[in-house]
Amino acid sequence: MTLPTLHDLHRPLGSTGLSISPLGLGTVKLGRDQGVKYPNGFTIPDDHVVRLLLGQARDLGINLLDTAPAYGTSEERLGPLLRGQRHDWVIVSKVGEEFEQGLSSHDFSAAHTRMSVERSLKRLETDFLDLVLVHSDGNDLAILNDSDVYPTLAALKAEGKIRGFGFSGKTVEGGLLALRDGDCAMVTYNLNEQAEKPVLDYAGEHNKGILIKKALASGHICLTPGVDPVEASFTLLFQHPGVAGAIVGTINPLHLAHNAAVAAAVIRRQA
Repeated sequence: MTLPTLHDLHRPLGSTGLSISPLGLGTVKLGRDQGVKYPNGFTIPDDHVVRLLLGQARDLGINLLDTAPAYGTSEERLGPLLRGQRHDWVIVSKVGEEFEQGLSSHDFSAAHTRMSVERSLKRLETDFLDLVLVHSDGNDLAILNDSDVYPTLAALKAEGKIRGFGFSGKTVEGGLLALRDGDCAMVTYNLNEQAEKPVLDYAGEHNKGILIKKALASGHICLTPGVDPVEASFTLLFQHPGVAGAIVGTINPLHLAHNAAVAAAVIRRQA
C-alpha cells in the first residue's frame, strides 16, 4: 500500500507568493538540545542521519524548513546539507533571539536584524531567505511598536534578500499587529492552546500567512485511549481556512512519515 504524500497539497502562504507544504520540518533538534521543552530527551543526529531525514521529507512532499539562529548549529548544518537543493525548499529563519552557552538573549535593533539576516544567508549558503520571522521574547507590542526590526526586514525584502517577513509571537495583540504590517505570523495553536485563534481568523479574512508552531503541543498532547493525537491535532488545525502550514520538529523517521500521511489524509477528507 502506498501512503499518501503532500506533493499535490501545497498551498499559498498568504499573499507572499510562496507555495508551501501543509507540514514543515522544524530543525531545532538538529542543532540544540539545551533549554528545549520536549517530554523526552534526544541526541542531536549526525550529518548522515540528517541527510536521510531531509531526503525523506522531500520524498513525502515536504518543502518547508523552519530554522533560526537560536537553534544552535541548525543553520550552519543545513547550509552544506542542502547544497544543490536550494530551489526544492522554502526556508524560514528568524531574527531577534540568540542562544549561546545555554542562555537566550534578544536584540531587535536595526543593526542586529541586518547582521542576523546576513549571517543566516552565509550559514545557509543562499542569496535569499524565503521568510524571516521575528523571534519574540513575549513583549510583542513593544517589539513591533518601539524597535526597528520590522522596518529593517521591510528594507531587506525590498533589497531582495528576503521574500517575506513576519512575527513569531506569543499574544493575540502582537499577532494581529504583526499581520497588519507584515506577511506572516507564526502562532501557537493546538488541542491544548487556542487563545490565539483571532490571529488565524484575521489572516483568513485578509489573505495573510499563518504557520502553526507547537502543533502537537511539543509532544505533550494526551487524549483518550484509541484516539490518534496527531490526527486529532491536524483535524483541528487544517479545518481553519487561515492556516497555511504547521511546523513539526521531529528527527524520528517513523514520526515524520506518520505525520505526513495523517496530514494528507485529513486535508483530503476536509476538502
